[in-house]
Amino acid sequence: MYTLLSGLYKYMFQKDEYCILILGLDNAGKTTFLEQSKTRFNKNYKGMSLSKITTTVGLNIGTVDVGKARLMFWDLGGQEELQSLWDKYYAECHGVIYVIDSTDEERLSESKEAFAKEFERASNGW
Repeated sequence: MYTLLSGLYKYMFQKDEYCILILGLDNAGKTTFLEQSKTRFNKNYKGMSLSKITTTVGLNIGTVDVGKARLMFWDLGGQEELQSLWDKYYAECHGVIYVIDSTDEERLSESKEAFAKEFERASNGW
């Protein structure tokens, strides 16, 4: 009886979870994107002051509920030393958002190279 009620409860109230990686160079705006998304989609979320956002060392996690789906965003640090860890998260993710700071023209080619390197690494892993 418990299994039946538990299954019914999960069917009625549990949301499908999807994990999305947010990648890009350091200071590209990944955490700002995450905070803006949480503010827009979570009604009572006040959000972090954009002036207080600092460089991500490691990982930030944010959750957004959209309809019957729960999106878990994994904002990974973009420093060159941390980029080698990005591919460790691919197996658990359902999508990737790659953020580029279009106003930082000096780093556009660096961003392109990092993206190409990750695309190649991800393609070999699939």
